[in-house]
Amino acid sequence: MRHLKTGRKLGRNSSHRTALYRNMVTALMVHGRIRTTEPKAKELRRFAEQVITLGKKGGTASSLEGLSDAELVKARAARVHKIRQARKMVLDQGALAKVFGEYAERFKDRPGGYTRIYKVGYRNGDNAPMVIIELVDQPGPVTEAGPLADEAVDSADE
Repeated sequence: MRHLKTGRKLGRNSSHRTALYRNMVTALMVHGRIRTTEPKAKELRRFAEQVITLGKKGGTASSLEGLSDAELVKARAARVHKIRQARKMVLDQGALAKVFGEYAERFKDRPGGYTRIYKVGYRNGDNAPMVIIELVDQPGPVTEAGPLADEAVDSADE
């Protein structure tokens, strides 16, 4: 029995699974939308939402203006801590900057639910259910066009 054992194993060992989630979170933060299998997307949602919440709690650099010296030191230390926590999952510096800049601003009034999953059919070959997972408030329409393998879908191509 797997009581209190959360998360899907996805047929991988723990280090492979961790690497998979890190790469997928990074791709989602860079591109805003990726195409993958349904179980991977449902599991990815947990980590992506945690990272965006860290971005919101870390605040933007502009939110540090107007603080007294003692408050500024404390706020900077808290921001650095949140950035270091997010860096465990987001491997790209550009994506990390997006999380603490663009995404923190975009989702500052939203209490959660930063991702959306669309079912787009089944993959040829093994008939795995495919989905597009994207950040909400994403500009541009969602279509079934995109790569057949598990890789990032650039929103400019659609």
